[in-house]
Amino acid sequence: MSFLSKNLMVPYRQTSLFMQNIFHFQTQVFRNFASKPRTVTKGFFKIGLVGVTMGAIVGTGYSIHQRNKPRAHIINEQTFIPTIDEMPQIKPSRTVRFEGDDSGLKLTLFQYQTCPFCCKVRAFLDYYGISYDIVEVDPVLRQSIKWSPYKKVPILVAKTENGYQPLNDSTMIISALASYLTDTRKDIPEIVKCFPTIDYIDEDGTKKFDIMNKYFLMLSTQMDQHKEKQFVEERKWRKWTDDVLVHTLSPNVYRSKDEALQAFNWFSDAGEWEQHFPTWERMLIIYVGATAMWLIGKRLKKKYNLKDDVRESLYDECNKWIRSINDKGTRFMGGQRPGLADLSVYGVLSSIEGCEAFKDCLEHTRIGKWYFAMKEAVAQHQGARFI
Repeated sequence: MSFLSKNLMVPYRQTSLFMQNIFHFQTQVFRNFASKPRTVTKGFFKIGLVGVTMGAIVGTGYSIHQRNKPRAHIINEQTFIPTIDEMPQIKPSRTVRFEGDDSGLKLTLFQYQTCPFCCKVRAFLDYYGISYDIVEVDPVLRQSIKWSPYKKVPILVAKTENGYQPLNDSTMIISALASYLTDTRKDIPEIVKCFPTIDYIDEDGTKKFDIMNKYFLMLSTQMDQHKEKQFVEERKWRKWTDDVLVHTLSPNVYRSKDEALQAFNWFSDAGEWEQHFPTWERMLIIYVGATAMWLIGKRLKKKYNLKDDVRESLYDECNKWIRSINDKGTRFMGGQRPGLADLSVYGVLSSIEGCEAFKDCLEHTRIGKWYFAMKEAVAQHQGARFI
């Protein structure tokens, strides 16, 4: 019996047992009525009382049965990110421009400076020398993304011939842009349609969303077998970055109150919050954010089954990554130059570069050589010559 089948049968067995107990209770009650003389008035009163009681019990049992009835796992709703005619007039926090950028893209990135998913997108854009504007989002009030139905960051907006095309989710953003740079026969809105969002009901009854195909490049031409094998490995490590590595960060960065506060002060410096937000707002973000994330970090440790010393979990994943690169005998996971998996892992780790957890990671793992080679490649926009 499958795990899902086994779990779906549990509520049914519980309900069946409950209904058997009701039947047993009902039988005993009527036996008692049959064996003992009663006056007519009292008899009718007690029968009425038993009827009300039985109705309540049966109603409760039916409610439990309905509540525990297996639900369909997939809702089968599929939506696409629509283009928009106009963008709200929001002044960019800063502008990143690269000489020689001939990508033809006009992009605005709505982000938190030290969000690991935003860092992934910036690592990709910087490596390939693509110019973009940045809007720094207040992580508490989030005023600058109220225009968007998608309430997370990063959000990347691309200027198109007929308006603007938002792109949501860091992995989807990278796959869409990589598809465009590899095969320019499709424009950005066409490529975005290859990444529909689906709604589904999780096993616990929660409605969730996911983006289909987000680890795949949408290319018009077929790849040879060797290239396809490389893409399969790349997808595996990009997914590992999102599903495993990134979840070791918060419990480490916010391991104690002091570390959480140190991290938020560094976030303020790295994101230049003093320039972008009023003092009261910056203080609110730092002190409320640090306290909240310290508490959340403890829950995340349990949720993702990290070791008692969460540093060990971070070290284990970093060492796993480096061992795999060493087994290949190449400088990067992508070979002699970074691939999308390298950019994803580098982006995620760069989000904690100013934190105590990162310093400990450099000291206790062998990640440093690869990390600083990546930092140099991104800073020098070495991927620009390949597009």
